[in-house]
Amino acid sequence: MGTSSVILGNSRRMLMIEYLRKSDGSAELRDMVEYIAESEGNTNRKHRKSVYVSLVQTHIPKLEREGVITFRHGVITLVRVPDDVTVYMETVMKNDISWSSFYIGLSLIFLLTGVYIGNVHLIGASLVYTFVGLVHKKKMRRVSG
Repeated sequence: MGTSSVILGNSRRMLMIEYLRKSDGSAELRDMVEYIAESEGNTNRKHRKSVYVSLVQTHIPKLEREGVITFRHGVITLVRVPDDVTVYMETVMKNDISWSSFYIGLSLIFLLTGVYIGNVHLIGASLVYTFVGLVHKKKMRRVSG
């Protein structure tokens, strides 16, 4: 698996990179945990502990193996970010909808319009966009797993 898929495949890893970029490339683990918990909309003690454990046991080691960060004495330091991850982070905003949701929404519009005006081609296009949306959703689920 390439470095960019390792990062893009998980929202917590994306949030780690985002926070490190905002923090001039270095952050203490406790600040990172707080940032991710706030971003996920849950700052209670149990959730922060869950974030901490997932960072220490999964995300930090994975990003260290890929040469993206170093972790020493409670400080996470950004070493490098692949270009495609940088482009993704600059173009996909936090509140944007996913491509799979976009495709499925577009298919619904095509379907309703096609049925309303009796156009078989629009109905066919809706089936294609539904298929593309479902395939994309399944692929993204597999990448983040």
